[in-house]
Formats: sequence, C-alpha cells, structure tokens
Amino acid sequence: MMDMDNVLGWDITNGKLYRKFTFNDFSEAFGFMTRVAFLAEMCDHHPSWHNQYNVVEIWLTTHDAGNTITEKDKKLALSINAILK
Repeated sequence: MMDMDNVLGWDITNGKLYRKFTFNDFSEAFGFMTRVAFLAEMCDHHPSWHNQYNVVEIWLTTHDAGNTITEKDKKLALSINAILK
C-alpha cells in the first residue's frame, strides 16, 4: 500500500485527498484542468474540483469504496503531480 508521504503536496481534508493549485491566470488553470480531465478519463477515476480564476482545488476519494481514500486516489494524485513537472 502506498504511504501518504509519497503523495507530495496533498493533504487529507475531511477524509479526502486535497490539493490547491494556483496558476498565473485563468488560461493556465484551465489548461491544467483539461490535462487532468484527460488523465482522469484514461484512469476512469474522476475528481471533485472547483475552479475560480487562477485557482483549482481538487478532492479525491473513491465513490465505489464508500468515499474513502484508496490506492486509485493516491495514484491519480501522483499522476496529477507529474503534470506539473
């Protein structure tokens, strides 16, 4: 099982993996969301998220597992991290 320390930059908030991303402007934030959307679709695992101007907030849980954090969430979080590199 993956250790939470390996999901750098993500916190556990209300039983969900959570991370806030801040970009230079709306276009950059929207581009990031588009890349995450394609990634999530490939993984068949879709985040809950919110966007306001240059800020994107993402919450990850596995609905099929009773809205708990699973390996699927941790792997998606790490894949999202990789988009930023």
